[in-house]
Amino acid sequence: MPDVQYLGHSCFRLRGRDGVVICDPYDRSVGLEIGKPTAHIVTVSHTHADHANIAAVKPMREQLFVIEGPGEYEIGGVMIAGVRTFHDKQKGAQRGNNTAYVIHMDDVVFCHLGDLGHELTTHQIDEIGNVDILFIPVGGDETISPAEAVSVISQIEPRIVIPMHYALPGQRSFDLDLAPLEKFAHEVGLKEVAPEEKFSITANTLPAEEEETRFIIMKPSN
Repeated sequence: MPDVQYLGHSCFRLRGRDGVVICDPYDRSVGLEIGKPTAHIVTVSHTHADHANIAAVKPMREQLFVIEGPGEYEIGGVMIAGVRTFHDKQKGAQRGNNTAYVIHMDDVVFCHLGDLGHELTTHQIDEIGNVDILFIPVGGDETISPAEAVSVISQIEPRIVIPMHYALPGQRSFDLDLAPLEKFAHEVGLKEVAPEEKFSITANTLPAEEEETRFIIMKPSN
């Protein structure tokens, strides 16, 4: 049964029976403290400091397995596929490449979109495949806007959506002009937002395919 913990910004810690994965650890330029997280595996969507602070993660084995680009990986029973995307709408000409990661853990499929800067192509949608839980940037500025995030959600059709990369209290030293979560909540019609500190899921407790997409707001737990 995977546990999901939100460490702030775009950083999540996924813990399953075969390993622990941290996605996009950030540094202090964000204006938040990531704490001292531990993991077996780290995924990095792109090399900007607010997504690639590998040094902040303490290895749970002798060596931390770091994934920094597209490809297929299997580490201790955890399957991860990196899908090439871009950090902007000019195919990377402005801000470079971005990797979206599809993580298979305990029969649940997670997808972390990193700093996706555009709507997806048909090829990228096919590469990503079926997704149970989607971590998606919703704050705009360097990534997709709240409205564009809604379009990407309709492209991927996940069962659960967890937004990330939006304005959080304490980001005073962070120079991005991120939109607040409320703008995304308005786009998807969420009227009551009750953040959760930790979230656990199994393949059996996922919403049925015919149900509407469920939105979960997470409170940074560090």
